[in-house]
Amino acid sequence: MSDVRPAPPTDDEVLRLAEVRKSFNLGTALETEVLHGIDLRLQRGELTALIGPSGSGKSTLLNIIGLLDTPTAGELYLLGQPTRAADDATRTHMRNQAIGFVFQFHHLISAFSVLDNVLMPLMIRQGRPGAEQVELAHSLLAEVGLARFAAQKPTQLSGGQQQRVAIARALVTRPPLLLADEPTGNLDSRTAQSVFELFHRINDQFGCAVLVVTHDPRLAADCSRTVELVDGRILSDSQIPG
Repeated sequence: MSDVRPAPPTDDEVLRLAEVRKSFNLGTALETEVLHGIDLRLQRGELTALIGPSGSGKSTLLNIIGLLDTPTAGELYLLGQPTRAADDATRTHMRNQAIGFVFQFHHLISAFSVLDNVLMPLMIRQGRPGAEQVELAHSLLAEVGLARFAAQKPTQLSGGQQQRVAIARALVTRPPLLLADEPTGNLDSRTAQSVFELFHRINDQFGCAVLVVTHDPRLAADCSRTVELVDGRILSDSQIPG
């Protein structure tokens, strides 16, 4: 294990992983460590691509960052708060307050309108949303170019449009961290590019940290920072100046 201690957090730091390790089948003959001492920081306003071959540990790392799983060793700090020893209720609260998720499959609810799908995280959190929150949802739909579709059902939209609804939904809680897992995996190249351009606008407008897992090298090259994971270790972490 490295003796190098991480520097103290800055005001712009959203996420910090310090010597994070993850093993499965603990205490058995099949025990396997899949993440080997990951150190990573994400700052507000960064658009970071996480790349790596299949089996490199990307999904495991993303689950840990999203507080869906816990490290075997090391620590994950979210907005400066340690999370590894937190109980399930605390982790759920932190996740709901601070993290937005966008997946390859958008998981919209076909029985609800586009607007209600965007409002769903708030409905789950508090019940009926207030007028100010409904106005925010409308503004997010406008931001993703779907204002006129608010009353329609998701099934009436194209795949790219549905993914844009999912992005608006992820932003409705104004999370400081947005995680996107292969968000363009089911889209054609032109639509994928337009969705990625939307992530850039989100960075500019909302200032959240965005981490995108992608297999598309063209989209990764369009990010301001690229982190490459190979065999459970960060092989490279490159940032475009400016």
